[in-house]
Amino acid sequence: MDHERIQANQIAAARVLLDITQIQLAELSGVSPSTVKRIEAGLPVTKANQAAVVGALESAGVEFIAENGGGPGVRLRKGGAKGDPDASLPVEKLNASNDH
Repeated sequence: MDHERIQANQIAAARVLLDITQIQLAELSGVSPSTVKRIEAGLPVTKANQAAVVGALESAGVEFIAENGGGPGVRLRKGGAKGDPDASLPVEKLNASNDH
């Protein structure tokens, strides 16, 4: 799904599914906590910051679902991060050194 088409409520829902705070998402994605707050509030941010947040959520096992008649949504990927059960890591252990 195109990162620019992901809605603010999808970002917030993805974070809740992972049971992480805005501060933790900021740390995982390498952006400031205020950037995460802006994204979740639907305020404009740079494309790079949006992509960083979405990428961190996807690496943690989130799938963004496009509008398909039932509305956009999010879900956790079956089998963990990247769909590989052996690749699943706890969110607190995600960092650049183990990014796939």
